[in-house]
Amino acid sequence: MKIVEGLLTNPKGNYQLNTINLMKHAIRNFSRQEIVSRKIDGSLFRYTYKDSYARMQQLANALESIGVKVGDRIGVLAWNHYQHFEIYFGLPGTGAVMITLNLRLSLQDLSYVINHSNTSLIIVDEDLIPVAESILSSCKKVKGFIIITEKDLSEIETKLDPIYSYEELLKNASPHYEWPYLDENSAYAACYTTGTTGKPKGVYYSHRYVYLQSIVFTAQFSMTANDVVFQLVPMFHVIGWSKPQAAVYAGSKIVFSGRWTLDDLEELTNIMVQEEVTVSGGVPAVFMAMLEIIRKMDQKPDLSSTRLICGGSEPPIALMRGFWDETGGEIIHSYGSTEAMAITTLNFFKPWLKRELTEEELWDLKKKQGTIVSGLDIKIVDKEGNELPHDGKSSGEILLRGPWILTGYHNAPTTKDSFTEDGYFKSGDAGTLDPEGYLKITDRIKDVIKSGGEWISSIDMENVLISHPGVLEAAVIGVPHPKWDERPIALIVLREDYKSVNQNEIHEHLSKVFAKWQLPDEILFINSLPRTSVGKLDKKVMRNKYKNIYSKD
Repeated sequence: MKIVEGLLTNPKGNYQLNTINLMKHAIRNFSRQEIVSRKIDGSLFRYTYKDSYARMQQLANALESIGVKVGDRIGVLAWNHYQHFEIYFGLPGTGAVMITLNLRLSLQDLSYVINHSNTSLIIVDEDLIPVAESILSSCKKVKGFIIITEKDLSEIETKLDPIYSYEELLKNASPHYEWPYLDENSAYAACYTTGTTGKPKGVYYSHRYVYLQSIVFTAQFSMTANDVVFQLVPMFHVIGWSKPQAAVYAGSKIVFSGRWTLDDLEELTNIMVQEEVTVSGGVPAVFMAMLEIIRKMDQKPDLSSTRLICGGSEPPIALMRGFWDETGGEIIHSYGSTEAMAITTLNFFKPWLKRELTEEELWDLKKKQGTIVSGLDIKIVDKEGNELPHDGKSSGEILLRGPWILTGYHNAPTTKDSFTEDGYFKSGDAGTLDPEGYLKITDRIKDVIKSGGEWISSIDMENVLISHPGVLEAAVIGVPHPKWDERPIALIVLREDYKSVNQNEIHEHLSKVFAKWQLPDEILFINSLPRTSVGKLDKKVMRNKYKNIYSKD
């Protein structure tokens, strides 16, 4: 796309949008704001923005003292805690690049990411040392490890070598650092895709990308210093959906979840109430599990001031209504990806729609992914690349372009077909745009089921399935069929109190919305659904497992 130059004003005087400035300005304005971090033993560590910034400067000095230079890639293998937050700013602020290591990747993919990114040093939590040791022999370029631990290094047995103590490095470093005036197009961090289709692909975010999205996220989510942001989303995934940076820009209180699993959700729910959390986020599986816990509580938590961003996949309307009815908390649908830095849409009601639509129509609107955040361009195109009308009916592939949308994968020339000549990213998602600008994902392009020449939306069928009171989780996939090309299969996890639900009852429930020919011929009741490393349904695994189920007919 050709850039037209108008009357230039001081072209060499541009102020560089470095992420460290987000923190510097937060210290100027909100130095006493609190940061809370849940520790391994469940206790809460508390300090302030000012305390954190001093340690960020110590970290920068410490990294330089062990030879880290501008442009070096430094891997981070850590949970959500205050040290990870310090790394988010103190590491990229030096000009080095933070490589976020998804600890849920297979060891093979994790080794690939480390080697592909030329990572030379890894910062690792003490309890994740076994993960680092497992990839040690296959990652020859790594020259050292910084261990986040409260212990003395002499108390830690490990094959990693050489090792440094994060806390000792900071203790011996000055709390004053002269941050370099980086070009805003310098890499801030890299996040690799989860590799469900081939090897993980490197997505590099510049300081400019992160700075701009922080501002937009803060503005569109109306975040202020009065908010309390709970970081549930793993910080190794798409830089925590930009919530730590947006929180800093707004001056919000931040609460870090620490290491957690679904078994800890009752404790985390109590923390949300205790700390008066107003903003958090997660994937539907997390909030569904949290809702199940809340339903069993005698005293329901009051989350009426809480806004929960839900992304990764479409949250069922039953989940959104359930959360509202049980706690008063609002689940706000969002859409994004690693390539688009997570937050691409947010579903808010426009004031005139609140006046014009009924309550049921508003709930129906919440099924949509929301409006595109300001600053991004979007197209819905057919197979020939022709742009489709914004009528809420014409479905095609979603194309995205904007100041923080990826324009190319790192060192991966074979992926150029993922982008159009005019700079749009091909999302691989099919969707519609309505006249009000609300995006509705109709399916992943590869997940749309084509049966007898007609299309069936797996997402729509999953949402109807989950609206059944006995269904806890559901996935719908298309697999080969000798007569109809493809046919759907429904995979269902039932609630404990509804184990007697059978296929006929599910068919009857679906038939209220879907035509008879669309109903799945096979409905399988299973104990759990396979998921990717970031909690999404892993339909690739499901399709492979059940690919021959209809060939037996």
